[in-house]
Amino acid sequence: MRVVDSHLHLWDPDVLAYDWLQGELDGTFAAEALREDQIEDVEQQVAVFVQADPLPKQALAEVRWVESIAREAGVVAIVAGARLDRVRKLRKHLDALAEHELVVGVRHLLQGEGDGFARRPAFIEGARELAARGLTFDACVRAHQIPDVTALAEAVPGLRIVLDHLGKPAIGTREQPLAPSAEWIRDLRALAANPQVSVKLSGLPAESQGQIDEEQMEPFLDVAAEAFGENRLMWGSDWPVSSSTHDGSPEDTYYWSGNRDDWCHTVRNWAEARGLDTEKLFWSNAVRFYGIR
Repeated sequence: MRVVDSHLHLWDPDVLAYDWLQGELDGTFAAEALREDQIEDVEQQVAVFVQADPLPKQALAEVRWVESIAREAGVVAIVAGARLDRVRKLRKHLDALAEHELVVGVRHLLQGEGDGFARRPAFIEGARELAARGLTFDACVRAHQIPDVTALAEAVPGLRIVLDHLGKPAIGTREQPLAPSAEWIRDLRALAANPQVSVKLSGLPAESQGQIDEEQMEPFLDVAAEAFGENRLMWGSDWPVSSSTHDGSPEDTYYWSGNRDDWCHTVRNWAEARGLDTEKLFWSNAVRFYGIR
């Protein structure tokens, strides 16, 4: 099996500044750490780097840094950071990003924005700028914000959007699992009605404090597969965020290797049991969506 990890993070606090890192994640997670957390039993593995939210003024510097280690880290495409709601500055930023051939899309991290942010005229104008340039958009939202992504998809039908982490549904823990909520199912189906939208099978371990339990997570994967179909699903590790847990407070965040491989094989086993095409989920869907060459 070949694998495109469609959602990989890399960071180095000695190079860039990140105001959200805590615990053991507040260290360097780059090519060396990634070499120790490879996916086992696959023929080939490459990755799409997704911006790791350094200070906003460092978005272009982040691209340059990732480019400098891309070959070593197996990165074949970059989703850069960008603010879509500041259109004049966005155009200049996109012009600068165009000089970097690995950049295929952008992410404006929406999960920390207020409800309705992606519906604002300025944001929609920025999204249209992305579409005109052939760039993709990674939508990272919490479950209650999924309707905002649907509204964005309807307002800019030419923009290719991928929903990160299945929209971060509440899934509980291994000890106290939650079933998919009716609201999340409804909103995911409404989003999937837009054919230019895909979804990443990623991030669920992070929503369960780093724990991976097939029985807990498979109902959410089933809903995504039913809504989007096998041609619009792509696997992502969300490394190293989904390889961490915290006991009590975020400051007590711990990292361990192995979760990336476990999550890959958990999703592969689920896909094979459901008769889904694993070549699409783990390779060709991401290659097509991001235009990876």
